[in-house]
Amino acid sequence: MKLSKAQYDEIAQFLGHVQPTRQSLRKLKERFPSQSQSTLLSIFSQEYQKQIKRTHAKHHTAEAIETYYQRYLSGVMKNAAAPVLLELANEVDFAPALMARIVLERFLQEQEGTIPSKTLINSMLRDPSQIPDGVLANQVYQCTVNDCCYGPLVDCIKHAIGHEHEVLLREMLLEKNLSFLAEEQLRAKGYDKTPDFILEVPVAVEGHIIHWIESKASFGDECSHQAYLHDQFWSYWNRFGPGLVIYWYGFIEELDCHRERGILLKDCFPTDIVTLRHSMAQH
Repeated sequence: MKLSKAQYDEIAQFLGHVQPTRQSLRKLKERFPSQSQSTLLSIFSQEYQKQIKRTHAKHHTAEAIETYYQRYLSGVMKNAAAPVLLELANEVDFAPALMARIVLERFLQEQEGTIPSKTLINSMLRDPSQIPDGVLANQVYQCTVNDCCYGPLVDCIKHAIGHEHEVLLREMLLEKNLSFLAEEQLRAKGYDKTPDFILEVPVAVEGHIIHWIESKASFGDECSHQAYLHDQFWSYWNRFGPGLVIYWYGFIEELDCHRERGILLKDCFPTDIVTLRHSMAQH
C-alpha cells in the first residue's frame, strides 16, 4: 500500500499523541480504517522506535538507572506479584523490554560485583528462568510479553515475518520460471553485501531493467529508506546494476524517485515482468 507523504505525516502525527500500547494500535485502526492493518502496525512500530531512540540517553544516565532500580526494589517489596517493572516503564514512557534490560543489568552487577556480558543479559532476557531471582524473572517476563516493539519475542516475530516474505518471493520467482541466485548462494561465492535474489537473466519491470530483488517486510518510511539506500541498495546497484525493492507493507510514494538511476520501489510482486524470451518472441 503506497501512501503519499501527507497521508503518512497524518498517521505519524496521530501516533505522536498516544502511548505505544495495543490499545493505541486499536485506536489507530479505527482512525484510519482505509489503511491495511499490517501497514499501520509497521508504521506504529517504526514511529515508536524513533521515539525510543530520541529519549534513549536520558534513561541510561547513572542517576536514572539507580532511580529505576530502587523503585523496582521498593515496588516488589510492597507487592512482588504486581507488574512493577511494566508499570514503571509505562510511567516514564520507555519500552518495557528495555526497562527490563536496565534493571536486570543493574541487579547482576550488584550480585556479581562486575558488569555482566551482553551475551549473558540477552540469554536471560530470552529465557527469564535463567535469572537467579524468581521475582525479577517474573517481572522481566511480564515486560517481554507486553512489549509490542522491542525485546526477544518481537525480534523472533520480525525475523519469522522477514523469512516468510523471502520464501514467498522465491516461490513467485520460481512460478515465473525466472532463474536466480539466492543470498545464501551468493554468500557461498564470497560476496559480503548481497540482495535477497539476483536474477541470472535480467528482466524489465515497467520499462526498467532489473538485475536484483530485495524483500523488505516493513513499511518504507523516509528514515528507514535513506538508511537502506546508504547501507544496502546503492552498494547492490554499484555491484550488480539496477534493481527492485519490494516493501511488502507499503512505502511513501515520493521515495520512489530513483527509478531513472536504477532503484525501483514496489509494494507487491510485479505482474508485468517482461523477460528477454518474451521480447525476442515479440520481435
